[in-house]
Amino acid sequence: MENKLTIYNTLSRKKELFEPINPPFVGLYVCGPTVYGDAHLGHARPAITFDLLFRYLKFIGYHVRYVRNITDVGHLVNDADEGEDKITKKARLEQLEPMEVVQFYTNRYHKNMEQLNTLPPSIEPHASGHIIEQQELIKQIIENGYAYESQGNIYFDVERYNQKYHYGKLSGRKIDELFANTRELSGQQEKRNPFDFALWKKATPEHIMRWPSPWGIGFPGWHLECSCMSQKYLGDTFDIHGGGLDLQFPHHECEIAQNVAAQGHESVKYWMHNNMVTINGQKMGKSLGNFITLDQLFAGDNNVLEQAYSPMTVRFFILQAHYRSPLDFSNEALKAAEKGYQRLIAAIAQLNRLKTSNENTVDVDTLKANCFEAMNDDLNTPILIAHLFDGVRMINSIAAGSEKINTENLETLKNLFHSFVFDILGLKGEDDSSASNQALGKVIDAMMNVRKTARANKDWATSDSIRDELKNAGIQIKDTKDGYEWSLE
Repeated sequence: MENKLTIYNTLSRKKELFEPINPPFVGLYVCGPTVYGDAHLGHARPAITFDLLFRYLKFIGYHVRYVRNITDVGHLVNDADEGEDKITKKARLEQLEPMEVVQFYTNRYHKNMEQLNTLPPSIEPHASGHIIEQQELIKQIIENGYAYESQGNIYFDVERYNQKYHYGKLSGRKIDELFANTRELSGQQEKRNPFDFALWKKATPEHIMRWPSPWGIGFPGWHLECSCMSQKYLGDTFDIHGGGLDLQFPHHECEIAQNVAAQGHESVKYWMHNNMVTINGQKMGKSLGNFITLDQLFAGDNNVLEQAYSPMTVRFFILQAHYRSPLDFSNEALKAAEKGYQRLIAAIAQLNRLKTSNENTVDVDTLKANCFEAMNDDLNTPILIAHLFDGVRMINSIAAGSEKINTENLETLKNLFHSFVFDILGLKGEDDSSASNQALGKVIDAMMNVRKTARANKDWATSDSIRDELKNAGIQIKDTKDGYEWSLE
């Protein structure tokens, strides 16, 4: 298939035709979580966004190496290189080893990702497992003249770097504005400029996570890990680097500076950023205390939730907005997503019961072309979903007899829905414990109680009618000595 995929490159600020550096291989690096707490709805958005990209790139024929890191060291409570390590702080409060915290929340993150049906990355490196590589990268930056030592710390010299290159090119910031807007923080007088950032920090006596280095006992800066691990697993130049919009500055800006300072050229061809999940218009995040964990969402266990929402409802909710648009949480939006998801899955079940005709009055080829066009337009999932619901109306019209479809087009329609709904959007049917099937079970129970009464009254016509209607809806009923069992066809 001819590649027509365009993606919005944050670096150029425009949509570009996707052209891999070494086709058919594609290198994809995405910033993963800092594992010191449960994953929340804000974490689900980048996971689903880049799972969508991973799925689509593979679907259109590329061999993708998807690397998503785990940050388990160096991310301080203050992003300006001050304060306690987030994981160390959690370990101290809970009287655990830091790696106990890391393992516990990494396991929970993986469970949530599996519930959301995101594919596991090809490689999932940990920052703490690449300390030697990070030290080697620091040595190269120092050797090239873009870092300096101060009181046992190593800082990146932003002003020196900006004399030859452009610090701020990704986010559009200018160094003069940074200087004017960066306030002096306590303990930062050791920096030449307040916007210089740490490559290596000297460990204080109480700092638990520490390693020997040529500059003394310490730990790497937060930004360094992604420069190091992306190059290790994808090479000095690779195709796509992704993450949340909140990482664009300073994290990704610093990555670019580190890469260029070490090797004299940029590493990333396309930068992609998903927008934020908001609640009441404010970014959802742990630091603001306004987040809803994924476990809470799935169980309905949060005072802002009116009910539980299944993982596929949450996934569908996120996919209904374009990844570069903000997404505001509300119960109303999630309930609408739940209904839309159920309608889509019901149509697929109906699709498998359609009868073919010698005639064909539906245009499946145009529907298919529209779906690919939406995905090729910077992963435009809202438009794709709108086209899929055009397909739902087509299915319902065929089922009602107002439209006809022949065998060839029915097979194309089945493949289309399977490909776009399951393989690309990553949706799937819920299990019997899901909220939607619980609701369905209550409806079936009510109908079967009516059937039971009809049979007791020897009203066989009503009893058979209920069974037939359920069968027509794709629900199989099996009578047992204790009552009945039901299942979806």
